[in-house]
Amino acid sequence: MEQMLVALELLQNIPASAFKDLNEHQHWLKRQLRLLEAGLLAHPLVRGDSGGVDALRLRQKLKEMYDKSSDTGKNTESMQALRSAAMGQATRPSNSEAGDVVHWIDGYPLNVHLYLAIIGALFDTLDECSVIDEIDEVMELIKKTWVMLGINQFTHTLCFMWILFRQFVLTGQKETDLLRAAESQMTDIQKDAKREVQPANLQLMTAILGAMQSWAEKRLLAYHDSFPEGANGAMEGLLSVSLLATEVLQQDISQDYRHRRKPEVNLASGRIEVYVHSSITTVFAQVHQLSMLPYVALQYNTSQ
Repeated sequence: MEQMLVALELLQNIPASAFKDLNEHQHWLKRQLRLLEAGLLAHPLVRGDSGGVDALRLRQKLKEMYDKSSDTGKNTESMQALRSAAMGQATRPSNSEAGDVVHWIDGYPLNVHLYLAIIGALFDTLDECSVIDEIDEVMELIKKTWVMLGINQFTHTLCFMWILFRQFVLTGQKETDLLRAAESQMTDIQKDAKREVQPANLQLMTAILGAMQSWAEKRLLAYHDSFPEGANGAMEGLLSVSLLATEVLQQDISQDYRHRRKPEVNLASGRIEVYVHSSITTVFAQVHQLSMLPYVALQYNTSQ
């Protein structure tokens, strides 16, 4: 599996006869070609190789395949030429004794989008609040894509945390187990973020944690409206997620700031005070608006 370019395997093994009509097959085929182009030319792991011999050859073969989009199959000359060019661009030396390895779609952010789609399959299609029973076995299979997609443990933890949190939101914010699981992943991220983090992973972490923190804060800033039943498990969990995300985002991660000391501040109490003040202000504004309704109605009737 580590030596496989999935898009090529699909092109070679799924015939045009598997589609309802030629037009549908053309759209599917061009999607696979665009995937190869984006994964092997737009985001190569080895930077600065976009003008190399393998890259130029792959660009040419992709263009030819676009022009002759029905000419696919294992034994066709054009397909064999495309495979040779793609494998030449994807195969790179490995540091292990296993020999060369194949990388494809290993550049951020395309690899992350694909990986999110892959691990999203861990949820049961019949019960979207639950993961599948075979999660451990499937996770082991998913890890085999790490080499091809350029995923490491830190990236995986970020993506898995985001999928858990997204599923909590999409399923009505009722399954607090998903929220607690996302918080657990965030705790691991906090530990790992104290060490050196690659720029792409830092960018991904900032984007994901920023989105989670922003979504949670919108509800905590008016928690009387967001949680009319009081401080149940969802509110407690979102508060923990928001505070932890804020803390991680404000950590000194980069090497430039690692040796600087910031004054100690109680971040949690400060944010909680903001949430309480904002929520109470919102409630008072709503009460004031309701108390003014009879007066506004009276003024309107008088003017009529």
